[in-house]
This record gives sequence, structure tokens and C-alpha cells, in this order.
Amino acid sequence: MTVILPPVPRTPAARLRWAAADGWTIARRTLTHWGRRPGETAVALLFPVLMVLMFGYLLGGGILIPGGGDYREFLLPGMFAMTMLFGIETTFAAVATDAARGVTDRFRSMPMAPSAVVTGRATADMLHSTLGLAVMIGCGLAVGWRWRGAADAALALALLLLLRLAFLWIGIYLGLLARGPESLAAVQLLVWPVGFLSNAFVPTGTMPGWLGTLAEWNPISATATAARHLFGNPGTGDSWVAEHAVALAVAWPALLIAIFFPLSVRRYRRLSR
Repeated sequence: MTVILPPVPRTPAARLRWAAADGWTIARRTLTHWGRRPGETAVALLFPVLMVLMFGYLLGGGILIPGGGDYREFLLPGMFAMTMLFGIETTFAAVATDAARGVTDRFRSMPMAPSAVVTGRATADMLHSTLGLAVMIGCGLAVGWRWRGAADAALALALLLLLRLAFLWIGIYLGLLARGPESLAAVQLLVWPVGFLSNAFVPTGTMPGWLGTLAEWNPISATATAARHLFGNPGTGDSWVAEHAVALAVAWPALLIAIFFPLSVRRYRRLSR
């Protein structure tokens, strides 16, 4: 029996349509898997909500915000940024599992766009992160958080999703680099210290000098500070980093994407070598 493979599109426009169609097919595969495991998906979406309740009501009473203000309004933009960071674990586990089981190699042997596997994964994870951000906004509104100004709030949400896009490529690269999903514990050891070494939960002014400086220059801190400024929430600070937080919230993700996107593509092309 002779198998006739479809011809590879020759024009740039046809190749783009081919890549988009195949990428969406891979994304729908991921979305279908999530739909078949609603409990696991719900836990992933609600875990940040639990952290908001824990920090906002159990620990937040002892935290003072420089310049005054409600701690929960300070906390929510930081938790939005942390939710974007938590996505690294989801992306890593999925990519590493597919690579370890040979699913990725199977896709690479099929007549599909070479970029479809990673772009499909990225599309599905960005949709999941958008849903997670919507859940967090609902949680914030329920605990008293508010934003001031629709246009600025929309820009803040865009910066948060840009941060997620940057972390997504880190997750894809680490997932392709790992030998299996059991390496997730090592990724968690990386994610959690990076997340807590930021101003997501407490102002950097309350930390020792050198530690506060490291935390202030954390990409998560830049996005959290920019979001606080754009949402009109307290705790933005008055340092040089705080004054240029919006620019840094663009620059940091752009730098991370510029590093990890080509690394992910190169690693994907070298799988099984």
C-alpha cells in the first residue's frame, strides 16, 4: 500500500496557513485533554485563589504598605504575576511527558508544519493562562480589590500575559531539555524561590538592602509594580525601578523570549539526536 503525503506548501502565505492550521490542531488536542480531566484543571486554576485567601486573610494583617493602603489591593497584582510564573510548571510537565513518551517524535515524523508542536502548545497554554487570569480577577473583586481606569487596566492585563508568554518559552525549553516529567521537582525548586524573591507578597523596602535590590530587579516585580501602577493600587514605590516599571515589564519578557524562543526551536530540532 502506497501512502501519498500531502505536498508541502511553497508560498510564504500558504506555509503560514499550514502552520496555523496544524498548530491549532495540536492546541485542540491539549484542550481536549484538559476537558477530560476537569478536576486537575480546576485545581490548577484555584490554587492561586487559595494563596490569595491565605496571604490576604491569614498573613496580610501584619504587613504594612509604604504610603498606606489596603494589603489585599497590594497583593492581587502580585498574585496575578505569580500566576503567570506558575504556568512554567504546567508547560514543563506537558512538554516533558510528550517527549518522554515519544509523542513529540511521532508528531515530528508526520507531514505537519515543523512549528506546530511548540506553537500549538503555546496557544493552548496562553488560553489556559487567560482563563486563570480571569479566575484571579474574579477572586480579587470578591475580596475587595478594584482597578481605576479601563484603558490602563487593559494594558496591565496585556503586560501580565506578555510575562506569561516569556515564561511559557522557558517552560517549553526546560521540558524539551528534561529526560521526563519526574524532573518537575527540580523546576519547582527554581520557580518558587524566584517567585518569592520579588515584591509579589511584600514590599521590597521591608527586606534587607541587598535582598531588596535583587527582588526589585526581578522580572516578576517589574510586572507586578507596573500592574499596581496601571490598576491604581498601592505599593508602587518611588525608586528608579518603580518609576520605569512599565518599560521594564516590556523589556524583561522581550529579553526572555529573545533568549528562550530560539533555544526552544533549536532543542526541538535536535530531539532524538
